[in-house]
Order: sequence, then structure tokens, then C-alpha cells
Amino acid sequence: MSKIENKIEASDENINDLLKDKKFYIDYFQREYRWQEKHIVTLIEDLTTTFLKSYKIDDSRAEVANYQSYYLGPVVFSNSQAGKDSIIDGQQRITSITLFLIYLNNLQSDHPSKVAIENLVFSEKYGEKSFNMTDEDRQEVLKALYEKGEYDASKTEDETTININERYKDIDNVFPEELTGDALPYFIDWFIGNVIIVKITAYSDENAYTIFETMNDRGMNLTPTEMLKGYVLSRIKDKKQRSEINEIWKDKIWNLHQYDTGADIGFFQAWFRGKYAVSMRQAKAGAENEDFELIGTRFHNWFKENHESLFNLKTSDDFYSFFKNQFVFMIDWYMKFWDSMAEFNDNCPHVFYINRWGIAPSLQDSLLLATLKHTDSDSVVLSKLDAVARFIETYTVRRGVNYRKFSSSSIRYTFFNIIKSIRDADLDVLKDKLLEEIESLPESFSNITNFSMHQQNRRFVKHLLSRITGFIDQEVGRPTNYVSYQEPKGKKFEIEHLWGNKFNRHKDEFEQENDFIHWRNSIGALILLPNGINQSFSSDIYEDKLDHYIKENAYAQTLHPEFYKKNPNFLNSQILGDVGFKYHEQLKKNDIVERAKMVEQLCYKIWAKSYYKN
Repeated sequence: MSKIENKIEASDENINDLLKDKKFYIDYFQREYRWQEKHIVTLIEDLTTTFLKSYKIDDSRAEVANYQSYYLGPVVFSNSQAGKDSIIDGQQRITSITLFLIYLNNLQSDHPSKVAIENLVFSEKYGEKSFNMTDEDRQEVLKALYEKGEYDASKTEDETTININERYKDIDNVFPEELTGDALPYFIDWFIGNVIIVKITAYSDENAYTIFETMNDRGMNLTPTEMLKGYVLSRIKDKKQRSEINEIWKDKIWNLHQYDTGADIGFFQAWFRGKYAVSMRQAKAGAENEDFELIGTRFHNWFKENHESLFNLKTSDDFYSFFKNQFVFMIDWYMKFWDSMAEFNDNCPHVFYINRWGIAPSLQDSLLLATLKHTDSDSVVLSKLDAVARFIETYTVRRGVNYRKFSSSSIRYTFFNIIKSIRDADLDVLKDKLLEEIESLPESFSNITNFSMHQQNRRFVKHLLSRITGFIDQEVGRPTNYVSYQEPKGKKFEIEHLWGNKFNRHKDEFEQENDFIHWRNSIGALILLPNGINQSFSSDIYEDKLDHYIKENAYAQTLHPEFYKKNPNFLNSQILGDVGFKYHEQLKKNDIVERAKMVEQLCYKIWAKSYYKN
């Protein structure tokens, strides 16, 4: 091995230094991009929260250089082939950074103070532009996202392409609204200048893979859960009791790990935040981390410092009793509501819904646990979980139809205050408090007539249509429900436009194509149909498609006059009777408006406040 091949270099670099006009090649065993929603959401929340700790409105752009930095970890490159950097470890993060840069570049397209970040995404040589991350399989989706901010992934089965597209949507969902205005260039300056990565470069593949193995295989650092366990056991003096809690702990944590290897971390964070945290860091520069944030980073240390004042755990018997009873109760119900998130449970259906359209787990799981007491019966616990989950869904749907985001950073204070207000509440008190919160929401369903689908809210629209369609089916006595449309075991359901994408057919009502597109995507002009059926006649004239709709779900059938003659359950329904259903033998703009008003009434029925009064 030559001297240069023996060389290993390490340097700390910011995003700008790492990516500007560089080319990276993805090693064959690193090809797939597998980050899930939780990974990208955590990254964006961490980044934006760190920035907001330093940002002040009256700061100059130059002062960003003195803001708190953020460490994103090491990446390993092999430079063994004529100056080409091949990514050995860190591909997931670099792909996510690239996606975030594309999003930020699109976000600032109309901003008066743009930051030059294009050359962090692609570089130009001999007049040809190419992405800095070189992988032919990614080029199409990255190019579409960069140029249009959206990509149609419906015709691909490639895992990386699908994940890149979905994570871009997740970034859009979670990025805080307060950073989209005057603060945006400050944030971009901070992101490319203050986010630090340690770049490790080896000049032989052998050394690069050795570094990779050293970083990923060696060393068994204790997790926060293991350190918490060690402290808890040290406080239990009776050897038999200590052994009993140790066995309980091992059994429960093992069960949790069957859900996810990091589920134990999420459990303790949700439990301690939901039941015991009393403070949260203020949203101002220089503010110190409080209970909520400390639990998120080092909950074992936080517990050690607060178990006397907040948990009232002082003696050996206190610790033994608490972890034999409270711990077991909470961890069992944590796993049970995870089960209900994965598989529909008639006793708490809204827990299933919010796993498809809810808030960040850092808030959601804490809110679900906050009201539970180990003296509650199973039926009471299920009712509490459903009541809280219904509130979360009501909140997110109202925000969604009003084009309002609900990133963790923008709602964390609101929801932390709700957590504290419902903590340990009895069921009746809980319902009263949640009803008060709903009645104080500034968003309602009255603006839904102006709501339409676009690429970034397509997942929400699918959820909304599945809820509406399943609700109507249930009311008319059919066995199908939300799950039948959102996650069917057979053929998937897709969003069907009642109007084909033919602007020329509608020039009698629209002068501008953009107006036509808006109304074509109106919530009043959309239904769900099985995949394949909707594609087979999606461009047909509405009047020609109408006879197909009578063969589908009840919501689609309401468009057809025959439906109103043969469905006594529908005609006699007290709940659906005043919604304003009517058939539409032709579909003009006014028909879509009527249909959207009908959707508004359905939303008030589905998320009726009377739920909390029963």
C-alpha cells in the first residue's frame, strides 16, 4: 500500500464546505435511501429548534455566524479512485440534506433575499448541470423536485425514489411557518454555515471500510434506558425486590423492542413528558433547556435530578412500588395504543386515524399518556385514548383544510399546555377540557369550499376522503369503513378527479387554466375509486363516467340520480338527512361548489362536538 493509500484525514466542515461544487458517488452497498418519516421529522425539528434558540428578529444576517452550531455526525468517504469521493458511511444523511436544500431553494424562489445554494445541490461542467450526489436511479425524482417541487411516484416501485419523494413531502409538512417569511434567509445562512459534519476521508477502500466497521460494530455504549435502569435498581435496597424489578424491566423492554429498536427511548420520553414535565424552553434566543427538552436528550439524568420533587420517589419502597405498578401499567398501555395505531380497534378508532394524520410523536404520544391513571379500568383507558386521539385528529383536519401546518415547533407550547391541563383527569373532566380546546380553535370547516388538492397535501386529501367515504358507508349500513379505503387488503383506492384534465372543455367557465386546475382539484370534485378503474376513464367526460360511479362506494354513488331511489338506509338517515346531498347529471363549477358545501357539513358530522357531551 502506497503512502497516500495509508493516509486518513478528518476535518470538521459545514454544509457549504462539504457540498459546494462537489461530486459524491454512492457505494453499491449504500444505494437504497431508507429514511422513514420519523427520521426526517426529527432532523428538521432539531435543526429548526436549534436555530430558533439563537434567532432574534432584529439581528443582522452577519450575526448568524455567532449562532449556536448543530453537529450532524461523521461521514466517511473513500478517495481511492482518481479524486472521486465515494460515500462509505453517511449516505442517508447526505441524501436528506440534499432534499432539504432542494426544499429550501424552492421555498425561497419568490423571496426578496435569496441565498445562493444551487451549487450545493448540483454543479455545472461544460454547460451541463448534474446533481452533486451521483446515482442514476435518483436523477429523475431529484430533478422533478428541484424544478417543480413535486414528483409523480405512482408509476414506480423503486424504494429509493418513493422514499425520496415521501420525505420531501414530510419536510414540507413539518417545516415551521414562522421560518418561511423574513427569517428564511437567516435560517438558510445558518443551515449551510453552522451545521457541522466531521468528514473522514480514506485513500483506500480497505481503510474506508475499516473505519465504517469501527464506527458501526465496535463499542457498546449504554443507552439512556440502560442507565436509567441502573440508577433505579441501585435505589432498591432489598435484593429480592431489585431482582424482581430487573426481570420485569428486561421483559417489558424486550417486548417494546419487537415494535422498534428505539421504542424504549420513545416510551420514556412520552411517559415522563406526559405525566411529570412541568416546564418547556421559551422561544427566545439564549433560553435554556427545560423539562421537556431535557427529557428529549438525557431523560435518565433528568429523572435522577427530579424523582423526589416531581415523582415523589424517595425511599427504596417508593421505587419498588412505582416501577412494579406505574411503570408496568404505562408501558403496557403504550404498547397497546401502538397496536391500535397499527390495526383498527373499534374501541378507540381515532388512535388508528391519527397514526395516518396526526401530530409529531414527541407531542402525540405524551398527550395520549398524560391522562391515564393506573387505577383506570380498561374501558376507561380506551375511552380516554379515543377522546384524546379524536381531539388530535379534529385539530389536524381543521388545520389541514385551512392550509395551516402543524409542525412540532409551531404547536409545541399549545400542546404542552394541553398536556398539563389534562394530566390525570377523570374521563368526564377530560372530555370537558378537550371540548373547550376545540371550541377555542381559530380554524373551522367553513373555509373548506376554498380547499383544493395539490401535490404536497395529497396524503391529507386521501385521509379526508377515506374518512368521508367510510363514514357514509357505515351510515347506510355497509360493512366497509375507513380502513377499506385507506389501507385495503386488496386493490388500492386512488383519488379520482370528476373532471378530466381537459381545460379546453371548460373554457365556457374559465378564462385562465390556473382557475380550472384549482376547481378541478377542489374537495368537491374528488372521490375515491379502486386503482385501475379510475385510471381507465380518468380523462372521460363527466356525463360519460356517471354510470360507472353508480357501481362504486356510496359517496361516489351520490352523484347519480338512481342512488336516491333505491337506498332506504340513506334516505332515512337522521345524520345524513340534512347534509345537502343531491345528484349531479352534469358538473359545472356551481355543482362543485355545492358538493364542497356538502363536504363541509359532512366534516361537522364526522368531527361533531357532541362526541364530548355524551
